[in-house]
Amino acid sequence: MEEKRRIAVIGGDGTGPEVVREGLKVLQAVAAKTNFLYESVNFDFGGDRYLKTGEILPDGALEELATFDAIYLGAIGHPNVAPGILEKGLLLSMRFGLDQYINLRPVKLYPGVDCPLKGKGPADIDFVVVRENTEGLYCGVGGFLKKGTKDEVAVQEMISTRKGVERCIRYAFELARQRGGRKEVTLCAKTNVLTYSHDLWQRVFDEVAAEYDDVKTYYAHVDAVCMWMVKSPEMFDVIVTCNLFGDIITDLGAMIQGGMGIAAGGNINPQGTSMFEPIGGSAPKYTGKGVINPLAAICACQMMLETLGQREAAAMVDKAVASLLCGKITNLSAGRMGYSTSEVGDLVVDAL
Repeated sequence: MEEKRRIAVIGGDGTGPEVVREGLKVLQAVAAKTNFLYESVNFDFGGDRYLKTGEILPDGALEELATFDAIYLGAIGHPNVAPGILEKGLLLSMRFGLDQYINLRPVKLYPGVDCPLKGKGPADIDFVVVRENTEGLYCGVGGFLKKGTKDEVAVQEMISTRKGVERCIRYAFELARQRGGRKEVTLCAKTNVLTYSHDLWQRVFDEVAAEYDDVKTYYAHVDAVCMWMVKSPEMFDVIVTCNLFGDIITDLGAMIQGGMGIAAGGNINPQGTSMFEPIGGSAPKYTGKGVINPLAAICACQMMLETLGQREAAAMVDKAVASLLCGKITNLSAGRMGYSTSEVGDLVVDAL
């Protein structure tokens, strides 16, 4: 008998609990069809808890989360909490503390979804960004000198370790093999300016590439990657990049695949607990109105199933989402879908 998987559920802030509710609805339905055994445990981490208790993550929370097979996250970001507090204290703490060193972002245009790029369709936009997730400028190394004065100096350092860079790049090469097809990896960096950290990225990239003679390799500066994602997105298969650049280009990727309403991501620890989330944020202005699009959260659930080895269930969810986008749902924007949040979840369940 297959082992029951344990999933930690963090609805989080704003519309996060609403979209997670629909994702769990789909998870329950597809699990019943594929005999996938799981149990979910809810955690109230987020802005409301912080405002009530002053506590972001209680003692032992990371150790407890590490005992789960996966984390399903709705959104982080509360209008009454200053920017950075929850993002650093909760989101980055989980990514760093659970060593989720890969941020995985599929950029896939489904048939039936409008693309803002003229003349581009699903055959042109189907690539993956592998973003290093625990180093770079997001480590928060730095400080102030003479803060608040006219002579103030602010320093923030980019941290790149050989271990961190190599495991990220190697993951990208393995992914290119798994995806099959073109088997191409593009290094997105800025070696002409970031002459220390990205020199390390380039050298490690070349060393790892030598072990994968079946995978083609390319290099592009980050500004060129942004340009080519708009002009010729079909040139990409797998992109590997540092934390900051990955954060930027994946939002561009979300737009060319139809918007935040369909964009999902995974924070991956291949040897531990991974976390899956829609990337659109908490959208507090839509909270409680029942109009937010849950498809990105449902796609995050699909990624979670795939990572947990439930490929049949993941494929069923992907097919169900695709079927809706080819017919019933033609607008992915909140309040313009023609259906409520819960109705979209029901439609996906029906399509299963």
